[in-house]
Amino acid sequence: MVTLDLIQNDDEIISLIAMAENQLKAIGYTEHGARHLGIVTCRADEILSQLGFDDKQILLAKISAWLHDVGNAVGRPNHAQNGAIMAYNLLTKRGMCFSDATEVMCAIANHDEQTGKAISITSATVILADKSDVHRSRVRPDKVKDGRLIDSADIHDRVNFAVTNNQLVIDKDKKQILLALVIDNEICSTMDYFEIFLSRMRMCISAAQKLNCSFKLQINGHQLL
Repeated sequence: MVTLDLIQNDDEIISLIAMAENQLKAIGYTEHGARHLGIVTCRADEILSQLGFDDKQILLAKISAWLHDVGNAVGRPNHAQNGAIMAYNLLTKRGMCFSDATEVMCAIANHDEQTGKAISITSATVILADKSDVHRSRVRPDKVKDGRLIDSADIHDRVNFAVTNNQLVIDKDKKQILLALVIDNEICSTMDYFEIFLSRMRMCISAAQKLNCSFKLQINGHQLL
């Protein structure tokens, strides 16, 4: 059986994920390595566990979450589609049945907001877990000095650095998924957040609907979606 532990400790997969992170670091993107993958995987687990899904569905979502950015090892353009094909080959080579590997493949292919759709439970879960990860810890250390951004011109760095607290709250009874953020408005405004994340929040709304839930966004205690 292909388990999350097997995937996380596989030398080939570890090398691919390391290359993916190196590529994104080289072009100045926010962190997409072990921290991000760990958070997305944990959130995928939390979402489906709290909504009452079975162990197999949870496992497929967690494996999809851990591998969702592996396509960046090839390059950022088309990383979702490249990663989907890579993941399918990696998983079937390790003994995963074709139907499960296809489920993971489709989830990875559909996680990017430019081309993706929440077409399944697995894909919806990965979308929510991935797009909700905005926090100052995603800003690379070489861009920060004495607790401040060295250059605030990059809006992605500025918005991520402004988020000092991030919680994803799943309420099974209300059928609601709430992303609650605390943003330092001296670093960026709420409008700055929406400038770069509006398409991601729209994607989260669709993903939550696939899970028969509503999606809510709260910033500094004010509900905005």
